Amino acid sequence: MNNTELITGLLRLFAGMGVFLMACDTMSKNLQAISSDKLKKLFYKVSDKKLIGVMIGALVTVAIQSSGATTVMTIGFVNAGIISLNQAATIIFGGEIGTTITGQIVALGMFSGGGIDTDVLFASLAGVGAFINMFAKSDKQKLLGKVLAGIGMLFVGLNIMSGSMKSFAQTEGLKMFLASIRSEFLLIIVGALLTGLIQSSSVITSVAITMIVNGLINIEQGIYLTLGANIGSCLTGILAGMKSDSINAKRTSLLQLIFNIGGVMILYFIDMFLQGTTRGTFSFAILFERMFPGLPHTQLAMFHTAFNVASVLCVLPISDALVRLTQKLIKDDGRQVGETRFHYVDENMVATPSIAVSQIKKEITNMAYIAIENFNLAMDMIKKVDLSEKERFEANEKELNFLNRALVDFAAKLTGKHNIDKNDYLYLLSTYRTIADFERIGDYSENIMEYAEALKESGESFSEDIIKQIDELDDLINHLCDVTIEVYTGAVSRDNKAAEQLEESIDVLTTKMSEDHIQRMNKGDFSANVGAQYLKLARDVERIGDHLMNINTKDYIVSH
Repeated sequence: MNNTELITGLLRLFAGMGVFLMACDTMSKNLQAISSDKLKKLFYKVSDKKLIGVMIGALVTVAIQSSGATTVMTIGFVNAGIISLNQAATIIFGGEIGTTITGQIVALGMFSGGGIDTDVLFASLAGVGAFINMFAKSDKQKLLGKVLAGIGMLFVGLNIMSGSMKSFAQTEGLKMFLASIRSEFLLIIVGALLTGLIQSSSVITSVAITMIVNGLINIEQGIYLTLGANIGSCLTGILAGMKSDSINAKRTSLLQLIFNIGGVMILYFIDMFLQGTTRGTFSFAILFERMFPGLPHTQLAMFHTAFNVASVLCVLPISDALVRLTQKLIKDDGRQVGETRFHYVDENMVATPSIAVSQIKKEITNMAYIAIENFNLAMDMIKKVDLSEKERFEANEKELNFLNRALVDFAAKLTGKHNIDKNDYLYLLSTYRTIADFERIGDYSENIMEYAEALKESGESFSEDIIKQIDELDDLINHLCDVTIEVYTGAVSRDNKAAEQLEESIDVLTTKMSEDHIQRMNKGDFSANVGAQYLKLARDVERIGDHLMNINTKDYIVSH
C-alpha cells in the first residue's frame, strides 16, 4: 500500500467513525423522545431492590443507546435527591449491561450468506427511515423514521470502516505492527484512551470487531481493547460529576470508575493466571473461539456482554460496601443547610428533557411553597409587629431569587433541545411567566415585611379591627394559593370559577380597605404612618392575588 492508499484508508476510517457517531447520536436523541413517558415511569420505579435497579439501568441504556447518557441522568437524580447513592449504583451497573447491545447489533449485521448480506439490509434502513421522516404526518411517525435512519446510518458507517480495514489488511507492515502489540495491559490503556477521546465505547468496540473480521487483530487483542473501552466510558460520568456541586454526584461518578477498573483488573489477573497455569493453551479468548467457532464478530460481542453481566452479578452483593468506600474517599464538605440550590432539578438532566420537565414542575411547585411561606411570615410580622422571623424570611427570599434566575436558565437550555416533546416545549414556554409570578409574590411579601419594620421603628401597630381584616385577607390568599398549586400540579382539573371567586373576594376586600383608610384618616383613628402602611399592604396583597390568577389562567399548564 502506497502513501496515497494509506491516506485514503485513514480518511475512510474517520468518515466511517463520523457517520457511526452521528448515527449513535441520532438514535439516542430520538429514542429518548419516542420513549419519554416510559423513561419517566422507569426511573420513578427505582426501589431498594437491587435487581430492579439493574434492570432499569439496562432498559434505559438500551432505549437511549448510550450508557453515558444513563450515567449523566443518574448523577442528575442523585444530585436532586430523588434517588439514593445505593440506588444509583444499581442503575449504573445495569447501564453497563445495556451498553453491550450496540456490539450485538453490529455483530448481527456482519453475518453473511449466499444472498444479500445482513449489513446491507440494515444499512438500507437509512433510506427507509428518511422517507418515513419526510412523508409522515404525526410527530411519533417522524421520530420512528429518525430512529430507523439512525440504525441504518450506523451500518453505513460500519461498512465504511470495514472497507478501510480491508485496505489496511493488505498492508503487511501495519499487520506486523498490530500483531506485535501483545501486551494486554497496553491494549487496555489504548482502548481507554481512544474511548475517552471519542466519548463512545460503542465505536471502539465496533472498530475492534471490524479489525478482527478483517484479520488485523486477533480475538485476544479485541477483548483487551474492549476492556479498555469499558474504562474509557467512565469519562462522561467523571465530567458530569466534576461539573456538579453535589458530593453525591461526584461519588456516583467515582463509583462507576471503581466498578469498571475493578472488573477489568480482576479479569486481567484471572486471564493471566489461566494462561500461565495452562502454558497458553487456555484463556478467555480461546474459550469464546471454541464457543462460537468461525464467528469472530460474535465472539467479541458475546464476550463483552458476558463480561459485563458477570461483573454486575459479582459486584451486586457488595454494592453497599462500594458506596461506603466512595463516601470515605469523598467526604462531605460541611456546607450550610440553608445554602441556595435546586431541590429537584440538576444540570445533568438537560440530557434527558422528558425527565427534566417533570422535575422542573416540582421545582417550581417548591418555589410556590417558599413564596407563600414568606407571604405568611410577612403577614405575621406586620400583624404582631414582631421581626423575630426576619432571618428565616431573608433566607427564603435569597432562595427565591436564586430559583428565579437558575430555573429560567435551566428552562432555556431545555427549550433549545431539538428532541423535546411538543407538549413539553409548550409547557416550558409557560414556565417563564410562572417563575416570574412566584418571584413577584416574594417581592411583594418583602414589601410587607418592610412595612412591619416601619411600624416597629415608629413604635406603632394596627388596631384589632384592622388585624381582623388582614386575617381575612390572609385566609383568602392562602386559599387561592392552595387552588393554584392543585391546578398547577395536576392534582385537580382546572376550574377557574373557584379561583375567580376567590380573586373577586380579595378585590372586594382590598377595595373596602382602601375606602376604610380614607374614613379612618378623616376621623383621626390612626397616624399617617400607620395609614400609609395599611394602604400599601392592601395594594400589595391585591397584586399577589393577581399573580396567582395569572398562573391559574395559563394556556399551557400541561400535566406531567
